[in-house]
Parts: sequence; C-alpha cells; structure tokens
Amino acid sequence: MATDRVLLTLTGQDRPGLASAFFAGIDPFVASIVDVGQITIRGHLVVCVEVEAKDGVTHHDFETALAPITSAEAVSVAVSVAEDSALPQSRRLLVTVLAMHLDGQTLEACCAAIASCGGNIERIVRLADYPVMAYEFVVQGSDHSELRAAMTRLTTSYPLDIAVQRAGLHRRAKRLIVMDADSTLLQGEVIDQLAAHAGLEERVAAITEAAMAGELDFAQALEQRVALLAGLPASVLDEVRENLQLMPGARTLLRTLRRLGYQAAVVSGGFLPVIAPLMEELGITMVAANDLEIVDGTLTGKVEGPIVDRAGKVAALRSFANQAGVAVGQTVAIGDGANDIDMLGAAGLGIAFNARPVVREAADTALSVPFLDAVLFLLGISREEIEAADADLG
Repeated sequence: MATDRVLLTLTGQDRPGLASAFFAGIDPFVASIVDVGQITIRGHLVVCVEVEAKDGVTHHDFETALAPITSAEAVSVAVSVAEDSALPQSRRLLVTVLAMHLDGQTLEACCAAIASCGGNIERIVRLADYPVMAYEFVVQGSDHSELRAAMTRLTTSYPLDIAVQRAGLHRRAKRLIVMDADSTLLQGEVIDQLAAHAGLEERVAAITEAAMAGELDFAQALEQRVALLAGLPASVLDEVRENLQLMPGARTLLRTLRRLGYQAAVVSGGFLPVIAPLMEELGITMVAANDLEIVDGTLTGKVEGPIVDRAGKVAALRSFANQAGVAVGQTVAIGDGANDIDMLGAAGLGIAFNARPVVREAADTALSVPFLDAVLFLLGISREEIEAADADLG
C-alpha cells in the first residue's frame, strides 16, 4: 500500500523544546520527512512539515499524538492532505524591496505585481528595519525578465527600490565589490571642490552635470574641466583631501564586506592624488583613477596618463577581478554616472546608486536611499547579521 503524504501545521507561542516535542510526537507514525519550513515573528511560531505517513496511519493518529502539546501550550496543530503544487517548477527568484517606509498598500502592490507574472511567494524575510525597511521575497514560478519589468514599473508609482535576482549560488558567488568614488563612495564631486578654489564652480559643475547625464563625452568633459584648473597651487589637493566626506553607510559597508571575506575596489573618474590616502586608510588596495600633471608645485591643467573614462572603468573592473581571482560575473559594480554604465553592465550585478535616469535604466537595480550600506541587503545580508559581526569582532 502506498504511503500517504500529510501536511502538519503547528502554530502558536514559541518556547524552547516545542519543536523537539512536536517531532517526538509524530515520529512513530512517520515513514519519512519530505519537507520542513519554520518562521518565528515576535515569539509566534509557524512550522509546516510534510511527511510520508506509515501504512495505516490516519490524520486522527497525528492529532492524538500531538494532543499533549496542544492542550498544555498555547499552540494548535492542523493535519491535512499534502497536495502537489499546481505551479510550474522553475528557478527561484529573489525580490528585494527597500524603502524608507512600507505600508499595507505598498506591500499589496508588490504582491500583486508578483502574482501578475505567475509568481508565487514562498517566503518573505525581513532583512532590516533601519536605516531603511528591507524585505526579501522568495518567488517561484515566474520568468526573471518579466518579473523584473513588473517590479521596476512599481518604482514609478511607489517610493521603492527593488532588485530581482536569481536565488542560490549565483548571488553568493559575488565576492568583489567595485565602486565609483565621487557621489558613490564619497559625497559630492572632487572636481567641483577643486573648482571652488579657482572660483569656477558654476562652469565646472555645468560640464560635470552634462557628462554624468550622458550628454557629453566623459574624456572630453574631463579635459575641459581640468584645463580650467591650470595655475592652481598643488596645495589645494591637500585641502580638498582633508574635507572629503564618505557617503553615509560607507564605513559599515566596507567593514562588513571585509569581515565576510569580500574584497572591495574603487575605480574613479576623479583624481588619484586626492583619494589615494583615504583609500589606504579604508584598506582598499585596488584603486584606479586619473592623475593630474603638476609642474613646480602648480597644476598645469592636464591629465597624466590614460584617462579613466567609461571604457577605462570596464577595463579596471576586469583587471580587479583578475587580481581578486574571480570571474567578472562574480563582481558587483556600484556607480551613479553615465561613465559607469558599461561597468555596471559588465558586472554580475550592476547597482545604480542615487543615479541619473539614464544610469538607472541601464543597471540591474537602483538604490535611491542615501545609505551606501543598503547594498548589503541586495546581497542578502541582514541588519541583524551586520550588528552580530560588529559585536563579535568589536
């Protein structure tokens, strides 16, 4: 006689030993365990167990065996037939949702978008409740491209950041994070700060904006801006360097990545003499940026060596991946400007960080929250794990 599959659902107030008592109670009637799932929210436990029952075992046998638990504790048990899912088997997808605030209407819209693509939500996990709300949906039965398009459309109506990725080793294998510097790892643009010393803020800022928006070739724009700095004493580089400010969450991001065995690199269209000392302080050894020509202690208005432009950033990404011993598909790239687009596209995961629309459209996902450590949530690293790592290592 074929064994019957039974679904047992335990719900109620959690306590130490409850799960072991549950499994001890059902053990005499179980031929094998098929699947187990558990979640606990604010001390309330839900456990679902699919089993193959031994020949002749009835639902009543399970109910009787578990009666001591349900009578003595604030818990209940439901016994039902375990039916095969009607959903097509496919790779699971991970939908990460981030926002400063989430309400029922927003979550309903997320769930409806997933359902519209034929997706079924298997699990929802909270990754963080500050500085942003972050939840991860594990979705079965949906096409990757279709789901990504549907979730991206939500961001036009709701203040959300959403990423859709394949589950499994594909995400866990990403071990190198390559970041832009200006307006990504650092607040503001170094070239604008240098221009302030020459009284040319507006002229340089206009060229910078055109280049970052993709309206002007980056190399040409860089040469135009650097030319305006001709005659400035090299000491202004020191002054700007002393006033550099990291993006909120940058230190947390780098500290956590290092503790988890990730490597970090920086590729910048900015200037090496300004950022190099800070990168050394942060423990970042893989750095690519432009160099400024200095003669007799004065900026000549020229760039020395090859310009780190759009193509140069992709080349640096590949070089860093080679140094780190990982495939390019195992990298994460983060940037905000048009000169980052090719780098974002080449990486295994490209993240547009507070970026222009042209960059957001080209990237795998986009973050609009002002905290760089939100990148960790896209890697499936929770706030609880970040704080635990800090506590363990001091």
